[in-house]
Amino acid sequence: MSLAAALGTSTLYPLQPAIAEVADSLGAQLAAVGLALACGPVGYMIGLGLLVPLVDRFSPARLLAVQFGVLAAASALGATASGVWQLGAALGVIGVCSTVGAGLSSVAGRLAPPHRRATILGTVTAGISAGILAGRIVGGWLAEEIGWRGMQLVFAAACAVVALGCLAILPSARGTTEHGYLATLRSLPLLVVRHTALRIAAVRGALWFFAFCAVWSGLAVALAEPPFSYSAERIGLYALAGLSGMLATRVAGTATDRVGAPRVILLGLAVAGCAAVLAGFTLSNTAVTLLCLALFDAGLFAAQVANQSTVLAIDPAAPARFNSVYMLVYFVGGSLGTAFGAAAVAWFGWPVTATVAATAIVIAATIRTDSGTTRVRRSARGR
Repeated sequence: MSLAAALGTSTLYPLQPAIAEVADSLGAQLAAVGLALACGPVGYMIGLGLLVPLVDRFSPARLLAVQFGVLAAASALGATASGVWQLGAALGVIGVCSTVGAGLSSVAGRLAPPHRRATILGTVTAGISAGILAGRIVGGWLAEEIGWRGMQLVFAAACAVVALGCLAILPSARGTTEHGYLATLRSLPLLVVRHTALRIAAVRGALWFFAFCAVWSGLAVALAEPPFSYSAERIGLYALAGLSGMLATRVAGTATDRVGAPRVILLGLAVAGCAAVLAGFTLSNTAVTLLCLALFDAGLFAAQVANQSTVLAIDPAAPARFNSVYMLVYFVGGSLGTAFGAAAVAWFGWPVTATVAATAIVIAATIRTDSGTTRVRRSARGR
């Protein structure tokens, strides 16, 4: 499941390093190709709302195999695109189906024993973290070696193989939810109103994902401008610090099962907040900056595993719709952070941008961590 989550998540990112090559190949402006690439995240948000809740109703093996099959077909069609609109349409479909990572984490939450739920979730989340990083790195390398079209075909072939693997390995037992699909979609906004634990977790997660995306998008702008004026390739190497996030998810999952989510969340946010502040004033020292970024990612990914485990525990028999709502709010926070980070560096400078990100993390840490799990579980059983 972790490997499948890594591949599914990575399909959203491989064209980003090759945007200039894509533009030249299609005879299009960079801005137009950028809009086509934006169809991926838009599709991802649609998939979070429309596809993830299906995990509670249908066989995970068949549902996720179909999603990977569509990913394979869309990636192959993207490789044959002759214009920006065709590419954008293919990337939109890829974005919708790349939500397999969220679907797999929902399956993990439903099938894992309560005393090991966070540990198993940490394993799947490690795959998602790896996919975010590997999608850009592998995509850029393959695009340089065999061209961006060949790179898309490689991802298509990998998705086809994993689709068969889903049928052979993933559990085929259907979920036990009694809600119809349309009723489930209508119920999603009501979940936020009715469940305090979901509201708390979603707001906390959105705040620190805002900070995460603000730091990384702002960092790229800061390093591209004088006095650094780094190349895109050199800036991309800073993302290797994100490997710490993949390692932290496993540790955080085990710690959450042992000491509880609140402690892991507070510790993770404390580490990330301090690292963000320090990074804001040490950009000229590459070694210190990389260490800060590693601690920043590790702290936030650890908090994410612990926080998401509280969401999946609200209704263990049917966690996908809760996870769908959580990830939607989480992703909105990240989208706002991406837009803010890039603009804030130009307006206010890198130190202010990093300080604002740290402030968002501090606000997230002050939100009470008592999720009221007992009360929520009782109300969930009543519904």
